[in-house]
Amino acid sequence: MKTSIELRRKPQAAGSKHAGAALIVSLVLLLALTVLGVSTMSTAMMEVAMTGSAQFQQDAFQMAEDAIEIAIANRNYSTREDRTVAWLGDPDYDRGASITYQGNTAVPDAAYSFGAFEAFHFDIVATGKGPRNATSVHTQSFYVVGQAL
Repeated sequence: MKTSIELRRKPQAAGSKHAGAALIVSLVLLLALTVLGVSTMSTAMMEVAMTGSAQFQQDAFQMAEDAIEIAIANRNYSTREDRTVAWLGDPDYDRGASITYQGNTAVPDAAYSFGAFEAFHFDIVATGKGPRNATSVHTQSFYVVGQAL
């Protein structure tokens, strides 16, 4: 009779104790890859924002340099009053400068064959503006040699 009882039992499939384990492992791996992908995208977006900020700061730097170049090239300076380089009025890319007379410095007479000369000292303070409120301020001094006053 023992043999008939054994025949009535259902045969078990191989690995039935591990049924669903592959699904759980694959879901955990999928979750890990998703977290890795999201963090990579977040890092990439932050790097793009940082690169943009650096570019805007560089743009502001170049606008300040442009104001200095304009002030010197136009010879827009005077010993009597302060002068300015006008702002463009552009909300993203703008520049302006102020030229101030600082004083005179004697020049050695041996350098020239006629008359007395002096070096006139000027300071330029230039401000450049870029997008997202990027600002750069530069100060540059220069001398102009001319006949003594």
